[in-house]
Amino acid sequence: MAEQIIVANMETHSGSLPGTSHAAPLAARRYPVDVSIEPQLGNRNRLTTFFRPFLALPHLLLVGGPAAFATLWNRTDGAGLQLGAGAGALGAVAGVCAVIAWFAIVFGASHPTELWKLTAFYLRWRVRAVAYFALLRDEYPPFGDGEYPVTLQLEPPDEARNRLSVAFRPILAIPHFIVLWVLGIAWAIATIIAWFSILIWGSYPEPLSRFAAGVLRWGTRVEAYVLLLRDEYPPFSLE
Repeated sequence: MAEQIIVANMETHSGSLPGTSHAAPLAARRYPVDVSIEPQLGNRNRLTTFFRPFLALPHLLLVGGPAAFATLWNRTDGAGLQLGAGAGALGAVAGVCAVIAWFAIVFGASHPTELWKLTAFYLRWRVRAVAYFALLRDEYPPFGDGEYPVTLQLEPPDEARNRLSVAFRPILAIPHFIVLWVLGIAWAIATIIAWFSILIWGSYPEPLSRFAAGVLRWGTRVEAYVLLLRDEYPPFSLE
């Protein structure tokens, strides 16, 4: 009888213990940065696919191409870390915003709202441009915000910022940079295969499309993390 009472009490109060009742909701909770892509596998536009690097050039100059996902921060002259040129002109602005936000968060515990909005604007535009350049869609992306079958879901922080993780953000992101560098090479190979597949058969192989979308999703989450848009550590996942 005593054992039954003890077990019943443990079951009753287990909800208040750390890692019990909240474990399931946290496990099921999605990361607050996500990329949704409507797959376009068949009936592809061979002409625009053939000239895709040239057609995408205006966007690449402004918001950069996929190569910048592999390593957002490049070592230069052995003097430190700076934002890579692969992020485009607007990406350089977003990098400056991140530096200013870094000081604001570390010393003031707040991210200036307008800087957050500008960086989020850049990242939304960048996701659409990269998806187009990487052959995931044929529709020409808008300059700036606009309707497009590739969207970025990005929620603004709703709680106090984590000063410690912000202070060491580039260092904390290094494991992701290493993995994304490898994935970036695989993505480039997959895109070349898809380019030939579209030109010859007019279709993008579905497994390659899922892989490319996954790398884009992963890289975008890491970029949002490095640009200080979110404090939650991004998952090592293509989903």
